[in-house]
Amino acid sequence: MSRTLKLAFILDPLDGLKAYKDSSIAMMRAAAARGHQVWALQRGALTWRDGAVVARALPISLLDGDLPWYAPAGPQQVLALTAFDAVMMRQDPPFDFEYVTATWLLEDAMQAGARVFNNPCAIRDHSEKLAITEFPQFMASSLVARDAVDINAFIDELGDVILKPLDGMGGSQIFRVRKDDPNRNVILETLTQDGTRSIMAQRYLPQIAEGDKRVLIIGGEVVPFSLARIPQAGETRGNLAVGGRGVAMALTEREREIADYLAPILWQRGLLIVGLDVIGGHLTEINVTSPTCMVEIAAQQGFDVAGLVIDKLEQACT
Repeated sequence: MSRTLKLAFILDPLDGLKAYKDSSIAMMRAAAARGHQVWALQRGALTWRDGAVVARALPISLLDGDLPWYAPAGPQQVLALTAFDAVMMRQDPPFDFEYVTATWLLEDAMQAGARVFNNPCAIRDHSEKLAITEFPQFMASSLVARDAVDINAFIDELGDVILKPLDGMGGSQIFRVRKDDPNRNVILETLTQDGTRSIMAQRYLPQIAEGDKRVLIIGGEVVPFSLARIPQAGETRGNLAVGGRGVAMALTEREREIADYLAPILWQRGLLIVGLDVIGGHLTEINVTSPTCMVEIAAQQGFDVAGLVIDKLEQACT
């Protein structure tokens, strides 16, 4: 692309990011390598005033090392989001009211002409746990409920299930519960907050031993490799945040079938970066807030996922 883009990334605090594995940093490095300007800002810097959404943004230079991985390229400035060619929303969950508020502000910015990815309306409309219910043909047996009667009936029927909150991330508060589990009631009470909070229950998939596969879709294009997050011995969660081991591998036929079906639908909704979670050929989550695993796939298979993101951004900005 001949034109230099001015790209803003909404991130968690910069000094807390781990450059050796962070997908957002990989994208910023890919953008800077092509001569694009990279600006960083935090959610707390977003402000609406007198009809415009503005933010305190810092231009940064990307360094090669892990610490430090960036340096300021100029003073922090207050700019309207429409001053950027594209704005990338890359803040991690929890998807709380502050996150929802950010999507409203970003939606206002879009109405004023800003390009924002992922589309804030689509982020808000796609619960990372519940979005899979739109595609039941790819799911394992699942239940969303908060009443212990319903959840216990599901456990009794299937005998071995996974329970998880609808707003968790990184494997937090995920429990495997068997029919004869002596802690069953207290787990339900804790997760549902005594029946006041809905949770998801899914049939336990023993194929988790082969990995919880992260399948990335970038601008409607399916990345041909997944990252299998393989649990430690004795663990039922493959998440890297809880010690899972990441192994990049070619997509299976079933994973390709799922991703090919979802890709055009999700891209049409403005979801530039999507991370599907697939276990044993079953879709378990659709991640849209800040999907990761780009660095591991690039390192192990040589496929430049971050570069593909910038390709799609450049196309969107022409």
